[in-house]
Amino acid sequence: MSEYIKISPEIRALGREAEREIRPYFERLEEICDRNTEKVLAAFAKNRVSDNLFAGTTGYGYDDYGRDTLDKIYADIFGTEAALVRIGFVNGTHALSCAMFSAVKTGDTVLSVTGPAYDTLQNTITGDYCGSMKSYGIGYRQVDLKDGEPDLPAIKAAAADENIKLVFIQRSRGYGVRKTLSVEEIGEICKTVREVNTTAAIMVDNCYGEFTEEIEPTQVGADIIAGSLIKNPGGGLAPTGGYIAGRADLVENASYKLTAPGIGGECGCTMGQNRLLYQGLFMAPHVTMQAVKTAMFCAKVMEKLGYEVSPKAEETRYDIIQTIAFGAPDPLRRFCEGIQAGAPVDSYVTPEPWAMPGYDDQVIMAAGAFVQGASIELSADAPMREPYVCYMQGGLTYESGKLGILLAADKITKAKAQ
Repeated sequence: MSEYIKISPEIRALGREAEREIRPYFERLEEICDRNTEKVLAAFAKNRVSDNLFAGTTGYGYDDYGRDTLDKIYADIFGTEAALVRIGFVNGTHALSCAMFSAVKTGDTVLSVTGPAYDTLQNTITGDYCGSMKSYGIGYRQVDLKDGEPDLPAIKAAAADENIKLVFIQRSRGYGVRKTLSVEEIGEICKTVREVNTTAAIMVDNCYGEFTEEIEPTQVGADIIAGSLIKNPGGGLAPTGGYIAGRADLVENASYKLTAPGIGGECGCTMGQNRLLYQGLFMAPHVTMQAVKTAMFCAKVMEKLGYEVSPKAEETRYDIIQTIAFGAPDPLRRFCEGIQAGAPVDSYVTPEPWAMPGYDDQVIMAAGAFVQGASIELSADAPMREPYVCYMQGGLTYESGKLGILLAADKITKAKAQ
């Protein structure tokens, strides 16, 4: 079977050395996993989960007790008044878009305080599309990060405008060369906004960050958060979907955007998928930490090969994303080829850049996943533009994640030697 996983002895040795160096940092990750697992298990116990909740519904989806109970569990885990967990969300951007519209109407202004939103979400805000916020006459302002940090004085000045009805915070880095915000930093932003604006809703794009810390943004002042079920909270088992959690009125408003005014969360069948959503959530703290360990291993290996990585292997992490700056297209492509070769699905496929919907540049994506596009599974993607930064995330198991990273490193070193 060795012909299917070809890694040179030199790269295997480098991997063993890298793992020895990062092992001492795993203990803290396991403590976070313990706390979050306890939180999830307590929410299951409180809401009296039983297998009759897994059956699901068809058609309108009225009286889907499994669906409605899962909403309550998410609300308990994230410390919120309400939650909306639906397979009807086609991706994270869809959930985030619905959450954003929950707080604004024509004439209001959205304030992004972490620079531009992720590429696909920016289309919701400022895009020239039917149904965008711009098309509804909703304004937009932006406060950029200052030296990679939230610019609190500038945020305070901008948020004081009475037309600001939604303050938007992106927790993770997206396709930006910036650090991920900690929950503590998000709390400082919330505190700063509240000093000058007591009515605006504060929203956090929580994608990639769930369960990487012991608390979530809604526990430090955020009014509403949203994310994807094929990222951290789905635990690698959710086949699709997204979630919104927060203030009850905002969650209700978001539900009207998902379905239709007056219908909201009352409808939406689950078609037998409830068990996967429950089981995925139960697994989520553990799977998330498998992904974080994989990211740490990736950082150390690629740093040893001479590439700039962020965060460094030893740094505290607030999401599952690892960036590697390649500086040129060829090593970026080789890296993605290696990640694809280490996938359990479509390992024989060679990733190629393509015009992915919602992005301005061509995007290369390595994603041999059981669930199409699942970022909690080992994957890597990058816009094909300078400085050719790759965004690696996921890994259902640390052991398989390591192999994917080693295969990627091997592809790069062999190409250099030719």
